[in-house]
This record gives sequence, C-alpha cells and structure tokens, in this order.
Amino acid sequence: MKKLWDKGYSLAQEIEHFTVGDDAQLDQELIIYDCLGSIAHAYMLSTIGILQKDEYEKIHACLQEIIDKSRAKTFVLTTADEDVHTAVENYMCQRLGDIGKKIHAARSRNDQVMLDLRLFMREQLFQIMNDALELAESLLACARKYHKVPIPGRTHFQRAMPSSVGLWAAAFAESLLDDVNLLKQSYDLINQSPLGSAAAYGVNLPIDRQLVADVLGFSQVQNNVLYVSNSRGKYESIVIHAITQVMTDLSKIAADLMIFSCPEFGYVEIPAELCTGSSLMPQKKNPCGLELVRAKTATVISYLLQTIEIIRGLPSGYNRDFQETKRPLIHSFHTVHEALVVMRLTIDKLVVNEKVCRDAMTRDLFATDYALQLVQEGVPFRDAYRTVAAHGDTIPFPDPVENIMAKKHRGATGNLGLELSDKKVHEFSNWLHDEQERIHKVIDKLLG
Repeated sequence: MKKLWDKGYSLAQEIEHFTVGDDAQLDQELIIYDCLGSIAHAYMLSTIGILQKDEYEKIHACLQEIIDKSRAKTFVLTTADEDVHTAVENYMCQRLGDIGKKIHAARSRNDQVMLDLRLFMREQLFQIMNDALELAESLLACARKYHKVPIPGRTHFQRAMPSSVGLWAAAFAESLLDDVNLLKQSYDLINQSPLGSAAAYGVNLPIDRQLVADVLGFSQVQNNVLYVSNSRGKYESIVIHAITQVMTDLSKIAADLMIFSCPEFGYVEIPAELCTGSSLMPQKKNPCGLELVRAKTATVISYLLQTIEIIRGLPSGYNRDFQETKRPLIHSFHTVHEALVVMRLTIDKLVVNEKVCRDAMTRDLFATDYALQLVQEGVPFRDAYRTVAAHGDTIPFPDPVENIMAKKHRGATGNLGLELSDKKVHEFSNWLHDEQERIHKVIDKLLG
C-alpha cells in the first residue's frame, strides 16, 4: 500500500509498526467523515479551478462509493493502510487514476484528521446529549413517582435530616442538565472548520475556507491557521472534560444505589435481570453494571489526564504526539454512551421499598427541624441548638411524610420544582432536534 508521504525509500518495519499503532482500528470510525470532508474539499477545489467540474463529479461518486462500502462494513482498514486518509486516497487513485491524485492539493493529513474528528465529535455529542436527556427524564419520572417517600438524608455519611427519594432523583436530574449544558458549550466550541490550515501555515492557493465550512454545516471557520494546529488535543480534552462530568454523576448515582440496595438499607431493589451472579455463592445477585460504571468513571478521567499531558509541553505546530489523543477521545465517547444506557435501564426498572424507607425515619433525623421550630417561637438559634442537643431523645417525632411535604421553599422536599427541570429538558431537546436536522440537511445536500 503506497504511503501518502512516500518519497522512494522503505521504512523500517519496527518504525512502521510503532508509528501506525492502532490507527487502522480507530480510523474505521472516521471513514464516512473523511469522505464527507474530501467531498467538501474537492467541491471547493472545483470552484478555484484546481479541479474541473467533471473531475469533481467523478471524485464525488467515488467517495460516495466508499461511504456506501463503509456503511455495509466492506471498506475495512488494515495496518498496511496506515490511516483512513491513505486508504481513501489510494482507493480513489486506483479507481480514478490521475484525478484521484489531485484530491490532496492544499491540505495536510493534519487538518484532514482534525476535520474528521470535529465531524465525529459533533455527531457523538448529539448522541451523548440525547442519552443524558433521556436519563434526566427517567430521573424526573422517578422523582414524581416517589416524591412523598421519605428517606434519611446524610452528611459525613451519618444520619442527618429528612430527605426523600424524590429529592434524591431530582438532584441528579438537575446535575445531568448542567452536564448537557456543558456538552452543548463543548459542541459550540468544536463546531468550527479547521480545513485549510494545512500543515499549520496555510497554502499559496486561493482556497475558500468559508465555503468548506458552509457545505459541512460548521458555525464558522477556525481563523488562525497556526492555532488550528495548536488546538488539536485541546479541543479533544475540552470534550472529554465534559464527558467526565457526566461520568462523575453516574458514578455517584451508582454508589448511592449500591448502598440503598444492600440489605442493611433495603430502600431499593435492583431487579435480578440487571445483576450478575457469583460462581461460588448461590444466593448472590451482584450490581456489576453499577460497579463498572463507577470503575469506568476513573478510566474516563484517566483519558482526560492522558490527553492534557500529551499536549502540555508541545511546541507550536504539528507534532506526531497528537496521534495519541485520538484513542482516549473515541474510547471516552463509547464508555459514556454505554454507561448512560446502563444507568437509564437501572433507574427505569428500580423498585423502591416504600415501607422500608418510612421505617428508616428515626427520631434523631428531626432534631434540626425541632431546633428551628423553637427559633420560630422566639428562642435564639444557639440556645435552641444546645437544648435539642441535650434532650434529643425527647424531641417530637412527627409523621415523616407530613414533615417532608411541609417544607415548601424552593427546591425543598415539598417543592421540588420539577417543572423547572422539565423546561430545561424541553429547551435542550428542541435545540438538539433542530441542530441535528440542520446538520443532516447540510450533509444530505453535500451528498446530493
């Protein structure tokens, strides 16, 4: 397989193996995006006279053929291909001869792979935002269903004050909506076209970078050609950072549910279909899905640190080190998608033991409430605090449900404000739908 950089000498096999790495496997996910970028680039070249109209049409048809093969899983990259760019260009040259050799004019593999990754990140962010919104909706449904079910609230993991299943579920729904907002901000940042920066210093041809951005649906051109190169790895780390926020929330939900479902608590049950068993102990049903969500959160955090460390000390311009940022990015997306699916399934099938939850509400949980009741009667708070601390075993023991429902200030157990989260879900969902529709129309137009 001819290399794009071939100059007539052979590369040592050890160097070739080391430098190619697992790019062929990773780039399998970038084939369609590479072809879309090449169609846009070829179209631009046809507008400035580098390609004739009939040449562009032949290139377009050939790239569409590769896209079709990729969707049918018959365009498979190998180590000999080196990367997706080499495989696509070699295929074109085999089919089109000299016309295929023209496609790479005015671009470098550097800005080409950045374009592929921007298109990939854009689609993947759509998926993750949609997954996160669906989980938020599941949590809000849980909060509505169980908003009157009291459970002990904890600080320092010790019993503290009255809480509710509704408050717990709604808290994570709100947190996920913040995560979606962060993912959207990441999307807005990466939705810039890098193509035309070439090897970080532009080219001496009258290329139209705005045209390429428009036909690919980017919101704008990333302006400074050197910064385009310098932003590789940086943009990936920003996206992975947003993903880690999602994973951190999922890890916390998982930790809570594993505690709530253990027999010593028994607040909830995780259905057997979501648990694996023990090879030794017949009675065991293990929440392995939740445990792996917790563990994989650490993995994604390590991807973030890996990406930042790779780019931290690099000089300006392209460096081959950037190749190592592709793997953590792609794996981060796969991990968070799988974790969101597992968590939504868990929340949707969760069984809440309402009687156990109510029975867990002991007298000591109402100590602070009683102290504040004394404050309402005119007792200074510090005196009320000391009185309750000294006589905690004699304080009133109210009905737990009445207690949590009586707390009506904004965001409390009796006023969860779920409609506020509903509104955010609706707004994000509408934006997501409209933006996906816009992008898909642009790509459909590009493909003809």
